[in-house]
Amino acid sequence: MKTLKNKSIFALILLGTSSLFFGQEINEKPLKISAYTEINYQYDFNNPVNNIRPSFTYSHNRNNEVNLNLGFVKANYETDKLRTNLALAAGTYMNANYAAEPGVLKNIYEANVGIKISKSKNLWIDAGILPSHIGFESAVSKDCFTLTRSMLADNSPYYESGAKISYTSERGKWFVSGLVLNGWQRIQRVDGNSTVAFGHQLTYKPNEKITLNSSSFIGNDKPDSIRQMRYFHNLYGIFQLTDKFALITGFDIGAEQKFKGSNQYNIWYSPVVIAKYSPAEKLSFAARGEYYQDKNGVIVATGTNNGFRTFGYSMNVDYWIFPNLVWRTEVKNLNSKDHIFLNRDNEFRKNNFSAVTSLAVSF
Repeated sequence: MKTLKNKSIFALILLGTSSLFFGQEINEKPLKISAYTEINYQYDFNNPVNNIRPSFTYSHNRNNEVNLNLGFVKANYETDKLRTNLALAAGTYMNANYAAEPGVLKNIYEANVGIKISKSKNLWIDAGILPSHIGFESAVSKDCFTLTRSMLADNSPYYESGAKISYTSERGKWFVSGLVLNGWQRIQRVDGNSTVAFGHQLTYKPNEKITLNSSSFIGNDKPDSIRQMRYFHNLYGIFQLTDKFALITGFDIGAEQKFKGSNQYNIWYSPVVIAKYSPAEKLSFAARGEYYQDKNGVIVATGTNNGFRTFGYSMNVDYWIFPNLVWRTEVKNLNSKDHIFLNRDNEFRKNNFSAVTSLAVSF
């Protein structure tokens, strides 16, 4: 893992050599440097001894401490025929989501190159480490309706590694892509796995107020010796109903073979609804209701009789102090069918209540 000092040196080298490598000056604007930092404090009222939130939480997962959830520096270079992104990151989000990646790969938030392959159409091929094509929530909290991520977002890929071909229609109403991937949120494929995974994304925007999206994943994320095919679909809609009121509805469903060669599958699914109300330019409120069912522990293993069957409710308020600085606060309650939430006395409970506040800045 690189030190902060090494990362700073790397960023300076990147800035200093960019004009030589790309043949452009920074002030000509094909090269853009941006950064994001989110500092948060969260308190879990079960107050677990190890100060780690429940195991199915991968973003904002530390309890009772001020911490860096996510911070990154990103270089983006884009012309009519070429685009590339490189972002290095740190934080508790990176520690949790990149735990399986080796070495310096643990700190690569994004690294990809894209080439336009048509003179007249918006048709591209991109390859490398890419943001996930699945879901309406990203790791960047300020871009999401709620401060923390929904259960379906935390338990589906945030990032992926592979190649994709994508097409955007002339007026931007349609976006379609096909992907070849290294696995389910993988940069490096699982040891013993010789298979590739596939995905698609189809987005329709009939106007500025409606976005409809369908995304899928098909593949095996285990060694060949115990290969279990996984089929997953994500569907969501984003609706700007009025100038002040917006709504997101989403539904994930997945199926994985019970064992190699099996005709039987373990099923999991998760619906979510998020409503956002913005009474003023700098102020907004959001409420979320969600449910996640994974009785057989494909994604969330509990070891209990009913598996993971959990309802979630949250409310948050956001205040934009400056155009690039937002203060957010959220309260959330999770209620499970079984006793799965560990408290400070090493007892398991059905409920988990938490409160979190954060400052996020981008420039």
